[in-house]
Amino acid sequence: MPVVMGRQRFEELVSDALDTVPPRLTAAMDNVVVLVEDRNDEDPSLLGLYTGVALTERTGDYGGVLPDRITIYRDAILDVCDSVDDVVHEVAVTVVHEIAHHFGIDEDTLHDLGWG
Repeated sequence: MPVVMGRQRFEELVSDALDTVPPRLTAAMDNVVVLVEDRNDEDPSLLGLYTGVALTERTGDYGGVLPDRITIYRDAILDVCDSVDDVVHEVAVTVVHEIAHHFGIDEDTLHDLGWG
């Protein structure tokens, strides 16, 4: 049975997950915003999504663009969790997973590292 959790508490969990990222990494994040939405319209089961140009792919022409987006999908995460502890864990994993994409780490490498 999915966990019921208000938006404010969920957003706090996302913020808490961001706080666990080492300061050296957060300092290196550039032109990116983290958002919470209920679901992805194209894939309602998607837990998170990075949209933008990874740091490893930016060239000297990069500039004057809207921020990259990391979107964490609240309802999709709540659907796959059985407890509040599961939600805390899944939010943390999803946040790290999407931040890794911002740094240019691909899906296969993330899965190999246990962040799939």
